[in-house]
Amino acid sequence: MFKNVMIGIDEHDGRDAITLAKQLVGDDGELTLAYVHGGHPVFARGSNSEFEATERDRAHALLAEAKAQSGIDARVACIGSPSVGRGLHQLAESHGTDLLVLGSTRRGLLGRVLIGDDTRHALNGAPCALAIAPAGHAVQPHLFTEIGVAYNESPESRHAVEVARVLAAEKSAKVSAFEAVTLPTYALMGAGAVIPDLTEDLVDDARKRIADLGDIEAHAAYGNPVEELTVYSASVDLLVVGSRGYGPVGRLVHGSVSQRLASTARCPLLVLPRAVRTAEAIEAKNDHVLVARS
Repeated sequence: MFKNVMIGIDEHDGRDAITLAKQLVGDDGELTLAYVHGGHPVFARGSNSEFEATERDRAHALLAEAKAQSGIDARVACIGSPSVGRGLHQLAESHGTDLLVLGSTRRGLLGRVLIGDDTRHALNGAPCALAIAPAGHAVQPHLFTEIGVAYNESPESRHAVEVARVLAAEKSAKVSAFEAVTLPTYALMGAGAVIPDLTEDLVDDARKRIADLGDIEAHAAYGNPVEELTVYSASVDLLVVGSRGYGPVGRLVHGSVSQRLASTARCPLLVLPRAVRTAEAIEAKNDHVLVARS
């Protein structure tokens, strides 16, 4: 599905991210190993060309080692930047990347996504889809038998369903979706014993909405969206989340549910900015335009 996949690595271990990238890249797609080093020019203070050259050499050596150890056919790219997240964004944009894949922090629990500052900065403002591999994914990779979607009827969640369906078709997997429902504040005031009836109706309505999508297993529960989706993520092999966008390229909104979920998910997480569209959908649209004009 994804044609141009970039894998962010660091000095510690990039195997989790590499394993997830290999699972998500299309059959005819390309992989790029990327590293952000600290040898960036600081124009206000002048630059140290010797230090920059040393950092570039170290980056190329690290990338070469990662490529050799993983045994993958991949391009390599590096850049100097004071921010790992910003550097990865620059590399992704310059390479026309449609998916950026990162690993969890080394402090993460086995089989759980736990992001550090670098990953959090990369997620905030990402110019393309972003996937995060849980700690230990290279040792115990999640085979994609069930792909889950965080759903709430928004255009972003409908797009997440669209992407999940394409991935599921490629992986011979099934698709399920989960909606976490909450009561508005006014319904909680003085509702008393009526609340259980209200929440049960809301959950039933949510399941019906998902079932109406067709060929998707429906799940819903009442509660905090991040907490409920975290529980749900333990039952699927990949969780696809649509994110609200801002600006002309639909970048991710800081502080959104997807941002917080990236710190709690129990399986690989795929976050889609609003502007991201599947290559298949774009190609289908282009084919339709060509047919209409002919």
